[in-house]
Amino acid sequence: MESHTPDKVIIETGKNPTAAVVWLHGLGADGHDFEPIIPELGLEGIGPIRFVFPHAPIRSVTINNGMEMRAWYDILEISIDRRADEEGIIDSAQLVDTLLTEQIEAGISPQRLILAGFSQGAAMAYHVGLKQKHPLAGILVLSGYLPLPESLVAPLDQDSPLTPILCCHGIWDPVVPVRLGESSAKKVEQAGWPLEWKTYPAPHSLHPDEVVEVGHWLRRILADDSS
Repeated sequence: MESHTPDKVIIETGKNPTAAVVWLHGLGADGHDFEPIIPELGLEGIGPIRFVFPHAPIRSVTINNGMEMRAWYDILEISIDRRADEEGIIDSAQLVDTLLTEQIEAGISPQRLILAGFSQGAAMAYHVGLKQKHPLAGILVLSGYLPLPESLVAPLDQDSPLTPILCCHGIWDPVVPVRLGESSAKKVEQAGWPLEWKTYPAPHSLHPDEVVEVGHWLRRILADDSS
């Protein structure tokens, strides 16, 4: 089932979903960008899943000469030590938190809720996912980085199951250099989060093997023990 609202696209793989994936797109795209990936993930055997693909707000983007486009926050420069649009990140974090809360209020347990993203959507997944009071089932970071590394927090409760993180990155990425992605992943891991780091022979896009790996990871995370 597929439905559209002014701020998001929702696709359910069956009736009465027991799990959800909130998937954040990259700069200049919209919520439709990752719709085609669902059939490629091989999730048919793990029960119905709700995919939520929100549209980022439209804002002026500095690196694109101030052009208005969908963006979770402004991109001020392309560099390893890039300055961050902290205000934009915080504003969009509230939007993403609302999306997660909506799923929980709709009956999805946080332990069955994944936050995913590509590029600056992945940066938002890091920023929001690691701050959740109730641990999520997983965080999927595709070609992403920590947008505000100084705000990185350690897990609140080391005795509870920790949110697993899968980070995938193309080694030829000219937009988010693999060095930036890897250094962010190391900081997250050093803070105490369980993280898998994978690289692929790809630019700023998803490699076919990466899609396969994401499917394997989602099946492992969302496998319904009751089935």
